[in-house]
Amino acid sequence: MASASFAVAGTRSAPGPAPTHELPRPEALNRAGFDQKLDAQIPLDLPFRDERGQAVKLGDYFGDKPVLLNLAYFNCPMLCTLVINGVVDAVREVALVPGRDFEILTISFDAREGHELAAAKKANYLKDLGRPDADKGWHFLTGDEASIRALTEAVGFRYAWDEKSQEFAHASGIMVATPGGRLSHYLYGVVYPPRDVRLALVEASAGRIGSPVDQLMLFCFHYDPVAGKFSAGVMTLVRLGCLATIAATAGFLLIMFRREMRARRTGKADARMVQA
Repeated sequence: MASASFAVAGTRSAPGPAPTHELPRPEALNRAGFDQKLDAQIPLDLPFRDERGQAVKLGDYFGDKPVLLNLAYFNCPMLCTLVINGVVDAVREVALVPGRDFEILTISFDAREGHELAAAKKANYLKDLGRPDADKGWHFLTGDEASIRALTEAVGFRYAWDEKSQEFAHASGIMVATPGGRLSHYLYGVVYPPRDVRLALVEASAGRIGSPVDQLMLFCFHYDPVAGKFSAGVMTLVRLGCLATIAATAGFLLIMFRREMRARRTGKADARMVQA
């Protein structure tokens, strides 16, 4: 895992070795992260509630299809939204249908959140996805503290509540499990290439377990040196967004330029044929 350090503006170094000006990691952030537990069994008997408020068990969503799992809390001020947006973007481009080829479980790790909020979130993300057939394949669950703790410990998802900031510190990523509930793949960050997601789902459907991955970990937590809050990964996310925008714009311009050149060549060829 990568830690973030911040330079403190306006400080003056004393004689001797220059200070690094690294801000200490808050205790809550030290307890957040992902421990890859490939081939570990998800406890399928854990009770939760779906977005309709109905009592369910995790095992209700396993059996004959792989499962894409992401843990979030629905009132998260920033990173959870980016994670679920990343799921939407990947699923939109994958030639597999939620509910037919795989299941999606988005589970809140905040025991205070109820099914009403889960239902609202599901409606918003299904609308964004633009695939009505995904309604029966994407499930938003809430649960009590015991079920949440058992699940997060089983999959290696570590998070911590910070009383001062009234936020959870947590890392970003999604998991893919086999139809039998064994952890098959971990994908970190907030952008999940459709090819990687599809491959993970296909391998998981066959019961194959992937290899450990080592990626930069993004964290959700705020810090402002003046207000006393921590912000890890915020600037990284901003830079990633800017780079993605620049890359998309450049790609669009390149495609349009090539189309225009082809059109010009075609037009010149047609003109020569007419003249002939």
